[in-house]
Amino acid sequence: SGLGFPDLPVKMGCGRSRGTRRNTRDLFAKGFGNKGLPNMTTYMTTYKLGDYVDIVCNGAIHKGMPYRFYHGRTGKVWNITKSAIGVQVNKQIKGRIISKRIHVRVEHVKQSRCIEEFKNRVARNEKAKSDAKRTGKRLAILKRLPADPKPGYIVKASKKVVNVMCAVPYELLA
Repeated sequence: SGLGFPDLPVKMGCGRSRGTRRNTRDLFAKGFGNKGLPNMTTYMTTYKLGDYVDIVCNGAIHKGMPYRFYHGRTGKVWNITKSAIGVQVNKQIKGRIISKRIHVRVEHVKQSRCIEEFKNRVARNEKAKSDAKRTGKRLAILKRLPADPKPGYIVKASKKVVNVMCAVPYELLA
């Protein structure tokens, strides 16, 4: 060209797509019988700073949609605006984990249940501690323990004749 820049080759034919929504045909697709716009509970849900949220892209709403990497990720709310939620998500880049802060509209976010089991366990342990203190009994171990192996048992055959099957030796036919 006349501006001193080299002429770039014109790409012909089908090339590799590099758009921001590449490879998302099935990722952002809505399930069967789940088409259309989101219901009002999506907009009426209240989020607080420090809440854990799941980022799940809604293909019907194009505004405020996060990049495809963040679909299905869980993050922590760090900012709240009029129509969007600031979410802090960890992203592994080669050997290090970077904390990324992104803003996502409320249509693409839902409350996470990742901390639910932990909160239930803490409440159960606190109740057990208060009960033990009140009754004066020794407290059982409250830590989670790995599951014990299954107990052994003997398999008893029925009264019918047991048919033993074995491989037939190979005979070379010459």
